[in-house]
Amino acid sequence: MRIILLVIVLIFSCEDGNVNFNPYIPNINFDKTINLDLPLYDDVKFSSGSVELSGIGVCGVVIFNFNGDILAWEQCPPNHSVNSSCPKLNISGVQLSCDCTQNLYSLATGQLLNNIDQNNKYPLVRYRTEKIGTSLRIYN
Repeated sequence: MRIILLVIVLIFSCEDGNVNFNPYIPNINFDKTINLDLPLYDDVKFSSGSVELSGIGVCGVVIFNFNGDILAWEQCPPNHSVNSSCPKLNISGVQLSCDCTQNLYSLATGQLLNNIDQNNKYPLVRYRTEKIGTSLRIYN
């Protein structure tokens, strides 16, 4: 009986994996499905291709083809608050760049590539993706 009680307590005390620990980007819920056969998404059909999606996430989402796996990243800068002079990160090849701080982030890993002022500690926020046939579901 004690073992069953212990297992139940452990299950309910586990941390939720969806918690966003970045203080600059709020944790929001969304669920969007796109048709990858549309011409708008042609770039993401090839390795290292990326496409910006507006209207989802906080500042938008960038989807990136990493050797056939499609990753989705929040487009808000992860190491400072969003403001009118720096509303979102920009695609620069296989990286996202911040015009305000000159930070570069990898679209393959989400990691900061150049920690200029040494105070940056947050990687890009990654969203979940699920490919179903020619559709891609992006959600948080």
